[in-house]
Amino acid sequence: MAKKVCPIWIGWLLVSPVRKLFQNPDNILSSYIQKDMTVLDAGCAMGFFSLPAAHMVGPDGKVICVDLQEAMIRHLKRRASKAGVIDRIETRVCNEQSLLTDDLNEQIDFALSVAVVHEVPNAPAFFSEVHKTLKPGCKFLLIEPRGHVTADEFGETLIIAENSGFRVIEQSIDRFGHIAVLEK
Repeated sequence: MAKKVCPIWIGWLLVSPVRKLFQNPDNILSSYIQKDMTVLDAGCAMGFFSLPAAHMVGPDGKVICVDLQEAMIRHLKRRASKAGVIDRIETRVCNEQSLLTDDLNEQIDFALSVAVVHEVPNAPAFFSEVHKTLKPGCKFLLIEPRGHVTADEFGETLIIAENSGFRVIEQSIDRFGHIAVLEK
């Protein structure tokens, strides 16, 4: 069983324009995402990061959005359609045991997961699956909220990531989150 999963009503708060004042997806993602990339957003919710990523990858790129909750995916699709990027978005509903990304082995140019790992029941399996999707040398941006995850817990998370084959190449903390850039 998954740890506590973000309820759908929180999803509406997470896509609020006010959030951009302190966690702007364009600023966060712009140094990692380029046109024509294939991006994996593992735990995408309603697409706060997915939609800006879809604009960044351009018409020939793709953002694969995976979430456990079908309602989050439905709302993401509506938002992507309104934003004019639905053709760049592929959605998937995963389950508690797997991201269901076996068909994506070494096809992903960049992956991100924001405020998700503390909710997954099996972090080693999660990191292993993301690792398999990435092309060699590609990066995975991991952000976990300070309000839910302590520095020690984030450190343990990074050890799990390293045991899954990742190398931590950057690590920082800001007012709202623990941040790490991992590389395959």
